[in-house]
Amino acid sequence: MSERKYQGLLAAAPTRRQLIIGAAAALGGTALGSVPAWASDDPGISHTCAAIHQEVVFKTGPKRVYEALLDAKQFSKVIALSAAVKSGTKLGDKPTQISRESGGAFTLYGGYITGRQIELVPNQRIVQAWRTASWDAGIYSIARFELTEQGSDTKLVFDHTGFPESQAEHLAMGWKINYWEPLAKYLG
Repeated sequence: MSERKYQGLLAAAPTRRQLIIGAAAALGGTALGSVPAWASDDPGISHTCAAIHQEVVFKTGPKRVYEALLDAKQFSKVIALSAAVKSGTKLGDKPTQISRESGGAFTLYGGYITGRQIELVPNQRIVQAWRTASWDAGIYSIARFELTEQGSDTKLVFDHTGFPESQAEHLAMGWKINYWEPLAKYLG
């Protein structure tokens, strides 16, 4: 997919505010009585994707967690501590690259994980269009990392949506053993 086409798709996606307003309007219409709005009984809703929600606390401040996730040298050290590397899993040979710019690309785990930075709010939020090399071409999910200071610690609230439902268990475990556990060890 070309960069221009990808950016066009992102621009065409509804914002959170538009989704909330649309839902409120739909619910308001229900309260007024039902009006046939569809030409068929199929509402066009796909139920083929799943979602992951995980929360983890790191014994350091948000700035250090944010930097570890966005600095290629630091994240390479996290990868080295991951279950994938420790188990001898064959990763690709591409170097870790992480853009620090919205719209910029990232390549992780030897090229097995790739994507684009959608939103970067320093020390607070990272939102990525994220995929594995095993997915069909053009399939991207959304990975959202929300960082909140809790005293001297950082609570990371993670939401991952839009991936193939068959991947849910694999991905949920992968985030734990290849991101959170090695990141906690790295941040020590």
